[in-house]
Amino acid sequence: MNQILCIAIALFVGLLSSRLMKLLRLPNVTGYLISGIIFGPYVLGQFIGGWNVDPSSTTNINAIGWISEIALGFIAFTIGCSFKASSLKAVGKRVVIITIFEALAGALVTIAALFIVYIFMKDSLPLPIILTLGAIACATAPAATLMVIKQYKARGPVVDTLIPVVAFDDAVALIAFSVLFSISKSIASATELSFVGVIIVPLIEIISSLVLGAALGFIVSFACKFFKSRANRMILIIAAILSVIGLSMLANTLGWKLFGEDFSFSSLLACMMIGAIFINFRLDAQRTIERIDQFTPPLYMLFFVISGANLNITIFASEDALLVVIIAIVYIIARSVGKYFGAFTSAKITKSEPTVQKYLGFTLLPQAGVAIGLATNASQTFAKLGYEKVSSLILAVILTATLVYELFGPLVTKIALSKAGEIQKESA
Repeated sequence: MNQILCIAIALFVGLLSSRLMKLLRLPNVTGYLISGIIFGPYVLGQFIGGWNVDPSSTTNINAIGWISEIALGFIAFTIGCSFKASSLKAVGKRVVIITIFEALAGALVTIAALFIVYIFMKDSLPLPIILTLGAIACATAPAATLMVIKQYKARGPVVDTLIPVVAFDDAVALIAFSVLFSISKSIASATELSFVGVIIVPLIEIISSLVLGAALGFIVSFACKFFKSRANRMILIIAAILSVIGLSMLANTLGWKLFGEDFSFSSLLACMMIGAIFINFRLDAQRTIERIDQFTPPLYMLFFVISGANLNITIFASEDALLVVIIAIVYIIARSVGKYFGAFTSAKITKSEPTVQKYLGFTLLPQAGVAIGLATNASQTFAKLGYEKVSSLILAVILTATLVYELFGPLVTKIALSKAGEIQKESA
């Protein structure tokens, strides 16, 4: 079966799963992930011939990894579009402080908890996983949270704080991931850590990625003077996003070096910057962004289905099964504790309403798109470096955690908003 037919089947399966999830009242992303697992190379794919587990095969799931790269680029662009200057002024520094506190607290508590596990399981738990999972812990899934708010027409100070926080949260996650993952790669690939490899090169990668994204953002904004239709402007943005992703993949393929260390652009940061520049320098940007939003749903669906298919479930029947379960449980608990106390502390410092202090942390638990994207990115990178165990563990832990968060996160959010008095009692 060729790759194009596999993509078509993935779309059909994802579409059918969304109907089933509606009946079960679960988020669509849960259905996409489960569909990918079932129809992936490790379950039905072994029998229907859709995928081949052999890495050298052209029908291997990694052969269409470029779809995930492109989907991530559009996710990052959408996050960047939330950085409108007028919106930032409107929410004020209170929301910025809360966002930074809760995101970084989630990361720090997760890293600390996993490091304790590492002390007792040094031979089993690879060190690079700790920083990578810590960075991914920053991210929150805005879709699941906003779905609950819309469904129950929730209103109040918790919701007013929550909406901008989840919008900016993933931007903090992208920056934290760029720094911590660069350090993780250095730990994994270098025999000896150096200041240049751990600090200087990652810093240059971040700055160069932001500069590249800003330059393309200005070019797209200026070019819109000559291309008036929404269709042509959409093509401009797609071309800019694909250019960034292509350059990043080229750098990895050619093995670019800086000061003797591996060097590449962060396509996530660059795409985020394209969105931030475009939304601030084009007064009519929203019309084009709406057209982009109509273009991306099948891309996102494929992204989640492929992410599910990437999960090597045979790891749960291997000698590493117990390790995956332990790391996943520690990750879920530590991230939840970090998010809650980070939100509580920062809300108290900024003198937010008592309900915000008490309940905001509970609404920040869901995790999906960006977290899976970062995990997929990390997994593919470690696989290329030859660290198959690290690659499999990261994806297994994050997808397991995502399924738990997507099943219970929206319910916890609903209960928290009800306790805060921001959801009216449902009629009989």
